[in-house]
Amino acid sequence: MEQLAIFGGKPVREKKIFYGRQCIDQDDVAEVMATLLSDYITCGPKVEELERMLCETTGAKYAVAVSNGTAALHLAALAAGFKEEDEVIVSAITFAASANCVRYCGAMPVFADIDPDTYNVDPASVRKLITKKTKGIVAVDFTGQAAKLDEIQEICREHNLLLIEDAAHAIGTKYKGRPIGCIADMTCFSFHPVKTVTSGEGGAVTTDDEQLYRRLLRLRTHGITRNQEEMVHPTEASSWYNEQVELGYNYRMTDFQAALLISQLRKLPSFSAKRREIVKKYDQAFADMPEIIVQKEIPESDTTRHLYILRLNLKLLTCNRRQFFDALYAENTCPQVHYMPVYYHSYYEKLGYRRGLCPNAEKYYEEVMSIPLYPSLTDEEVEDVVKAVKKVVAYYRCV
Repeated sequence: MEQLAIFGGKPVREKKIFYGRQCIDQDDVAEVMATLLSDYITCGPKVEELERMLCETTGAKYAVAVSNGTAALHLAALAAGFKEEDEVIVSAITFAASANCVRYCGAMPVFADIDPDTYNVDPASVRKLITKKTKGIVAVDFTGQAAKLDEIQEICREHNLLLIEDAAHAIGTKYKGRPIGCIADMTCFSFHPVKTVTSGEGGAVTTDDEQLYRRLLRLRTHGITRNQEEMVHPTEASSWYNEQVELGYNYRMTDFQAALLISQLRKLPSFSAKRREIVKKYDQAFADMPEIIVQKEIPESDTTRHLYILRLNLKLLTCNRRQFFDALYAENTCPQVHYMPVYYHSYYEKLGYRRGLCPNAEKYYEEVMSIPLYPSLTDEEVEDVVKAVKKVVAYYRCV
């Protein structure tokens, strides 16, 4: 048997390849440079242009661009009115920000379990967690696949709850033919470099509700308004006059970040197509390997996949997840883990959360890692990833 690199053998590839990275070309550079040399590099026209483009992309009536995805979630939670004594249901498998935004408002996240096949939040688990204190749901489109939004919206209607969709992974995805971004009460996006499109750091909230939109705009800029209808002390003074009507934040995006994202959004269709192509190759390569479990897709979701999750059938392997991870890394195919249950973090342990809350999520965490997926991956690199996975599986396969 060929010796694994971790044990001194030659790796499948010489140069490391990581699970995700940005795809920047000269069109992006030119767009940013033009903005940097213009009159405005922040608080200028590019942000408004981006927001119009986000509305066109998502089908939403309104979009508010912000400094990052966490800021988007925070502003959405504030606009929703979450406060102390409230409970908000959140998927257990997500980045911590999905739950942290609830805590920023003083409310408590309640963690729902996942569907063991799709890894998205299980509506049946959500239903069991509804109490008189429940005020909303943060539904995560994990890996880019849409959550079961019809079922979650039905729960929200029955219990008068507000739905925030954490679509940090899901720009470009459609649910029943509708773009993600126009379905929930508010939808939050992230434009970090490993996401499908990037502004370096950046985020956005989309909504069809004008009142939520107006509040999101205020909260993004210190709680300050120039709209006399929103003021407590309106005045006929000159255009310099503004009024802080509530406590807000400085969560603004710069114009050169907006310029980069505008250029990136023009490439969203091609980026989405390439991601789907790579996912199809991986699915086909691993389909006949019982040691690898492939994530299932719901038919309602036309998915632009942000992550490709490799799930191990540890009953058929002589290793644990850590050993498989290290062996794959030694082959210069560098994986990552997305994610551990949020309540495993020590911050949440201190708040009283304990392991055992979400059995499906906890089992998932013990078995998964993400492998490279981004549009600039070459066919050769995709083949190297497949070879590395198969090599490690062959080494650890139960005889």
